Parts: sequence; structure tokens; C-alpha cells
Amino acid sequence: MLETVRTLFHHPGLRRVLVRLRPLIVIAVIAAMAPFVRREWLLPGFLVSMAGEFIQLWAFASLDKNSDLAFRGPYAFVRNPMYLGRFFILLGVLILLGNPWLLLAYAVLYWFYMDTRVEREEALLRQVFGERYAGYCARVGRFVPGAPLPGATLAFWDWRLFRQNNAAMNLALTLVAWAVIAAWVLTRG
Repeated sequence: MLETVRTLFHHPGLRRVLVRLRPLIVIAVIAAMAPFVRREWLLPGFLVSMAGEFIQLWAFASLDKNSDLAFRGPYAFVRNPMYLGRFFILLGVLILLGNPWLLLAYAVLYWFYMDTRVEREEALLRQVFGERYAGYCARVGRFVPGAPLPGATLAFWDWRLFRQNNAAMNLALTLVAWAVIAAWVLTRG
């Protein structure tokens, strides 16, 4: 069963379709959730989502894709901070429903998504960076943050990388989505 799920997540045709339809999928999911959103979960959901957004923004400001192996910023704690941040952004939205079973199902599905996606990316990074990447993998956890790499620059933020990685657009879209959600929740009465 698990192998079938992994195969599904690795299917290139399905991935292409989902990437193209991603904006419509997000809109459809938010529209389907709207009647069930609970007002008392607005602030906790927003705060969890913004914590995830901060992790992603910090990762964007620390990563020079495929030209430099990032050991700094959040990459000193975990190999995949962008996926970790995205997990919390979406978790914050789902918190609005106040359903712990849904949160558990989301965590399991996201794990499969993240595991298969990272597996493909790590294969590429091994080719690009070789032994340096293998050594990094041996010292830094894939998904769960740990103690920082000794000697790594933790307080790292490069505005050039922030712009290069379109971090401002990511932040703007997240804030717009939350503004729409908040307007819906607060005007329902």
C-alpha cells in the first residue's frame, strides 16, 4: 500500500497536472472549507501559518539554488526548511476547521508528498554537490530540525537571495489568502 502511494506521488504526469492546476485546487479547497471555518481558530491558525511563512522566507533569503550548498540560516538546522515552512503554512489554514483528525490526515499526506519530493531533489543535489552534500546529509536531519551545524552562520539573511527566490511574492500571496479568509470569517457574524 505504501509503495503504491509513493509511486503515485512520483508519477511525472500527475505532478505536471497538479502543478498546473495548483491555483485552482487552492481556490477550490478554500471555497469548500469556507462554511466550516471556526472563528475562534482564526488567530491560532494565522500564527501557525505565519511561523511557517517566516521559516520559508528565511530559507529563501539563505538559498542560492544549484550554485551554492546552503549551510547557513535554517539550513544549518534542517535540510528542507522550505517544506517544513510550507507544512506549517497549510497547517495553520487547516487549524481553522478545528478538526484534529483532519490535521492528522494532513500530516500523513504531507509526509508522503514531502518524502517523495525530497527524495527526487536529494538525488539531484548528490549529482550537483557530490561528497559535500553527502557529508551535509550525514550531519543535518532531513525533516526534523536538530542542533545547528558547528560553525554555521545562523543569523543569515541575504536580500539579494530573498528577491532572487521570489520570497516577496510568496509572502504577498500568503497574506492575501489570510486577508480573504479573515474577511470571510469576521463578516459571517
